Amino acid sequence: MGAIKNTLLNACFAIAVFTTAVNSALAHGTPADTQRGVASFYSDRFQGATTASGEAFDQKALTAAHPSLPFGTKVLVSRPDTGQEVEVLINDRGPYVEGRIIDLSKSAARELGIINRGVAPVLVTLLD
Repeated sequence: MGAIKNTLLNACFAIAVFTTAVNSALAHGTPADTQRGVASFYSDRFQGATTASGEAFDQKALTAAHPSLPFGTKVLVSRPDTGQEVEVLINDRGPYVEGRIIDLSKSAARELGIINRGVAPVLVTLLD
């Protein structure tokens, strides 16, 4: 009976160690300075409108809206599914649609290949 008890205790310990390691790996799978979510892009009707930073919005510039990053922050937006990426400057607030983490200018969206599909899963990584 002692051998069975010892085996069960060892198995429980091994499961606890494995579970802790998996949970730790999952929690740290994305660096703290990287966010995962969905990107979208601005409609043409916003061309020339004043952004939250006070700048005029320009579809040809590589800019973006983010809910909380400071204006002037540079981020790398990348698509894990295609490897495409673009560096943008945060100059506006948004997006205001649940699940979306960044709204891109049309030029930035074009570089990521999301013009036809409208949205795409992305990683947003702080550069400065």
